[in-house]
Amino acid sequence: MKCAVLFSGGKDSTYAAFLTKKYDIEISCLISLISENPDSYMFHTPSISKVNKQAEVMNIPLIIQKTKGVKEEELKDLEFAIKKAKNNYNIEAVVTGAVESAYQASRVQKICDNLDLECFNPLWQKNPEELWNDLLENRFEIIIIAIAAGGMDKELMGKKIDWEMIKKLKEIEKKYRIHLSFEGGEAETFVINCPLFSKKLAVHEKQISGRGDSWKMEIGIK
Repeated sequence: MKCAVLFSGGKDSTYAAFLTKKYDIEISCLISLISENPDSYMFHTPSISKVNKQAEVMNIPLIIQKTKGVKEEELKDLEFAIKKAKNNYNIEAVVTGAVESAYQASRVQKICDNLDLECFNPLWQKNPEELWNDLLENRFEIIIIAIAAGGMDKELMGKKIDWEMIKKLKEIEKKYRIHLSFEGGEAETFVINCPLFSKKLAVHEKQISGRGDSWKMEIGIK
């Protein structure tokens, strides 16, 4: 079976791609939506322009679709991109990194139904602690590129998520009631290395902006 992976460059979509290959499903292409709206309901936005570097080291074709990011209307752009993948790569399924967002999962499912495609959500309802364990045990190197929650301070920006960081996140979870997998938008991530990559990506530039409990970081990759 040929599939397309909805890809943001973060931990969930990259791990979904990893599991897809592990299940011997062919990944024909990645699909990334670049939104003008930083508060998009559907799409990850920090450092989204760097997904091309990840696609290069995975040696997988990438379809990039721009969108204004207007709620519900942005789904038309997503459908257009998925239709392009179907026409150009003969995909039979779409894979997502959805964990708990019924909003996102239901809308992707509807688009797949319209286009007569299967929809796979390999991380759906996965326990947050198990998810982090799986990521680290499979040698995923992940950095934090955005935060938006109490207890998540600016000092976390650009930090690698390792076992020590997981311990710290659990303490924040206990005190501030954040979601450990960041399903409440508490943070966004970027994968710099994993078993799918032919080489580790190097971050050579960081531009941090924000205030209070909300910060984001644009990165340069080489």
